[in-house]
Amino acid sequence: MRNLSKRDRLVEKLESHLRYSARHLIKFDSLEETLQYIINSFWVELPCDLVAIILKEKDVLKPKVWKGGSDQFEKGFPIPLNRCSTNILEEGWSIEKTREGIQCDFHKLMTEENISTWFTVPLKEDITSIGFCVVGFQNFVPLIAETERIFVEFGKDIAVSIKLAQNKEIEKKKMEGLTWFNDNLYPGSPIEPLVGKVVEMACMATGAASAYIYLYDQRQNCFSFQPPHKGVVDVPNKIWVGNHYNLSEHFPFFERVGENELTVPLVVNLETIGILHLADKRSGVFKEEDIELLEFFTTHVATLLENARLYEIEIDLKHRLETVIEHQQELVKQTLDGEGFDAISHTLGHLVKHPIILFDRFFRPVSYYKLEMEEGIFQDLINQVQNHREHVKEMKKRKVWLNDLTGENDGIGIWPVVGGGDLLGYLAIRMKKDQVDDVLRLTIEHALNVYAIQFIKQKLVMDTKEQVKDSFINKLFEETIEDEDQLIEYANLFNWNLFAPHRIGILSIQLADQKMNLLDLEAQKTAIWEQVKEFLTLHDPDIIFTRRGDDFILIVPESKAEKGMKAYWQSLYKYICQLNLQGGDVQKIFLGVGGKTEKLRDYYFCYKQAHHARNVVIHHLQDEGFALFEDLGAYTLLNNLKDPLIANLFIETYLEPLLHYKDGKGADLFTTLRVYIYNNGNWKKTMESLFIHRSTLRYRMERIRDILEIDIDHAENRLNLMMAYKLYDLYYSH
Repeated sequence: MRNLSKRDRLVEKLESHLRYSARHLIKFDSLEETLQYIINSFWVELPCDLVAIILKEKDVLKPKVWKGGSDQFEKGFPIPLNRCSTNILEEGWSIEKTREGIQCDFHKLMTEENISTWFTVPLKEDITSIGFCVVGFQNFVPLIAETERIFVEFGKDIAVSIKLAQNKEIEKKKMEGLTWFNDNLYPGSPIEPLVGKVVEMACMATGAASAYIYLYDQRQNCFSFQPPHKGVVDVPNKIWVGNHYNLSEHFPFFERVGENELTVPLVVNLETIGILHLADKRSGVFKEEDIELLEFFTTHVATLLENARLYEIEIDLKHRLETVIEHQQELVKQTLDGEGFDAISHTLGHLVKHPIILFDRFFRPVSYYKLEMEEGIFQDLINQVQNHREHVKEMKKRKVWLNDLTGENDGIGIWPVVGGGDLLGYLAIRMKKDQVDDVLRLTIEHALNVYAIQFIKQKLVMDTKEQVKDSFINKLFEETIEDEDQLIEYANLFNWNLFAPHRIGILSIQLADQKMNLLDLEAQKTAIWEQVKEFLTLHDPDIIFTRRGDDFILIVPESKAEKGMKAYWQSLYKYICQLNLQGGDVQKIFLGVGGKTEKLRDYYFCYKQAHHARNVVIHHLQDEGFALFEDLGAYTLLNNLKDPLIANLFIETYLEPLLHYKDGKGADLFTTLRVYIYNNGNWKKTMESLFIHRSTLRYRMERIRDILEIDIDHAENRLNLMMAYKLYDLYYSH
């Protein structure tokens, strides 16, 4: 009876002490003070050799504070939970010492500390376990079963007090942070000093050694590193988001506790404007309390950062607009005062800070700005654009982006230069597509207009020169030249030596649709002629062009025909026929070439020769397409007969009997006589040409004499027969 009373008194005393301790737990403001008070409370009341508070951090157990034990006690931690008894966080008295044959590491540690008797006090808040308090005795001490309930309840009080102390510490840090904000952060502060203060504050609050910030760039869809940073940082300047909007894919430590790094979002109006990353926590790992504290801080900081960034963007935009206006004024000035494109290209290149190339509509470089680019790489850039000319042409008047194949990550933007509805050229800029913001787009569009004006200016100048040149060249083609000195003076202005031998060619352009009205027909022919001139200028700059009525005239130096005059003009005609001409459906092109000029008055005669040669080609030599006047012989004379009936009567007189001999059986005789006449009556050459025997030729010639009833060896008759054959070729062969 006496022992039972003593036991009851012991239980009552212990319960009273724990209640007293529980009431005092709420008085402390820090976690350290709270835990130290708990340890001392156990140490004073119980004759124990070890008291420790072990807290769960993620999946391991770590001692927070302890008293007693050996120097090896701390080194036994951390202990993975999967190496401990399954109910070590739940039960105080009946802890399993083994689990599926695996020794409990915590029990093993107690054995190494020579603790023969020990029990744990679970620390639970509601249903959440945060750890336990262990009390150990080196000597055997019987445990009183009635005290288990008391310790379990006290463990709940300890868990609440720990949570309360942590909340007090967080609130204290929040207040300190707000005070720090008020003292160090000001609305309207520049973004870099603001970021510097934020990362400094984050490290102070969490004990991290390094911190940095990324801000989200919505236009580029990426996170951009925002200096300055704190501590040692080695990260990329940009992190591209793409289609992956889960932040944990880009930041592995996003809102993760129990690690040595931590990333928290910066949010304004439910939109993420960036992230704050901390690393190298000086003691322990980042916990839920750190996330809660940082979220509180970033709620206030994010708005300041966003305002500072928007302000800087606004200032930068204003500055760029001012710069754009200045450069636009300079571009306009160059348009008014300049004679070429180089000044415009230099100004635009200086503005965009990227290499640019201006092409004409045939993709010939007109002007460029290299921006320190090596000559070889720059030439590769030109070649790449030229190699994609067909693709660019298909886009017509829309911009095109090409991948840069010169080894860089940039692209090539190609914008058409359009003036008055006509395509005048192309502007190529080597830059990334996402770098073209609204301001730069406006700048490029204005530059395109300036280029168009310059193209039109040059075209007006060229048209004026062409008109002057056409005017004085046409005077060369007059039968009587009134003022030779004036013609020579004009020719000198165009650096043209009139007294050097030249050949004159006349082109005719035949369109498929000949039924259109005359105005449309003339407009299409003019457009095609302009293209022919531009292509031929690239092919041979020494060719002189002019127009006289419907005659499109080429004047070529005689010195060009190094491989023979006919070979040169045949090659030139073939080149013209192969041109990709736009603006009309070209059915056929005809070319007649006159003789060689020796003096001024020869230009008229050579022009007439080219005119006659062209007419013969149009009416009788369409398959060949071109001819030289000296190769046509009598065709040029016969082609100008005023009355075709006379030609028909002449043919009937001399050739009709052969054509209708024995219902068409005189074809062999018709051909034999032609070959005989063209070989000047030479029997040997005639036999070789016809591949016949002498007796066969003799028989045919006798039949021809009998049918025609004329002496074919008479000079006058032979001339008449030759003329009849040529008239037949002109009027019937096609």
